Amino acid sequence: MSPEPTPGIDAAMVLGMASTAIPFARSREAEAERWLRILRLHGEAGAVLQALGVSEAPLEPVEEGQVRPSGADPQSSDVVAAVSEAAIQSAEQRGARHVGTDDVLLAVMDIYGDDFNRVLRVHGTDRDEVLERLHAEMPL
Repeated sequence: MSPEPTPGIDAAMVLGMASTAIPFARSREAEAERWLRILRLHGEAGAVLQALGVSEAPLEPVEEGQVRPSGADPQSSDVVAAVSEAAIQSAEQRGARHVGTDDVLLAVMDIYGDDFNRVLRVHGTDRDEVLERLHAEMPL
């Protein structure tokens, strides 16, 4: 049995930045926005998102999701760990030795679901476009 994939440099940076940014988000959609802003600047995910024209700022106004009081969502503190685990699984499925930002992006898309889909739309793309471009870029 081969060892579990470890985060590559870009993926480790993304996960580290997310671990400091996510706790300050006021909603799941705000968390998703923070993930997108971090991911669009790093590694394979960044190349894909920028190629799709994902901008730093939303192209249309963001409707803020329901605000949660600080510390009210116990899962929010574990979301970076959940994304990390899902990204490791993604890398394992590809047979990769390292977790890439593309794996992190897939994990975020899965974990945040419709919240991340809304964030993608206000930034000028959608889930299908990202998946199409991402799978074209990912090594088998």
